Amino acid sequence: MTGFDRALLALGALAGLLGVAASAAAAHIPGTDSLKTAAQFLLFHAPAIIVLVALTATGITHRLTTRVAAAALVMGLALFSGDLSLRAMHGIPLFPMAAPAGGLLLMAGWLLAALAAFVPTGARQAAPGR
Repeated sequence: MTGFDRALLALGALAGLLGVAASAAAAHIPGTDSLKTAAQFLLFHAPAIIVLVALTATGITHRLTTRVAAAALVMGLALFSGDLSLRAMHGIPLFPMAAPAGGLLLMAGWLLAALAAFVPTGARQAAPGR
């Protein structure tokens, strides 16, 4: 496992932690529907990032494509959930169009995750029955 993989793994776990924290905050602060959405996105994507990092170690998927998919999910979460959270807690955006840009990165990450399953890995496959 590379240092980049370890960083992605840590960021995936951090997304889970922040998702729990944002869920708790949203439960106690009235009128924070966008914070609930940010929490849901963090909690839904955290396991996906961790699984993508694990897949890079197995060789089942194309490693570079899988790493880029995980990185796109991390960056997309930072923009999308970061923007929604700042708006909910402080009434200000991260920057103009941050949430839509994050959403596009999230979609790209999922598309790359799907493509990673079909990009040849270069690993030799044993013949059936061997």
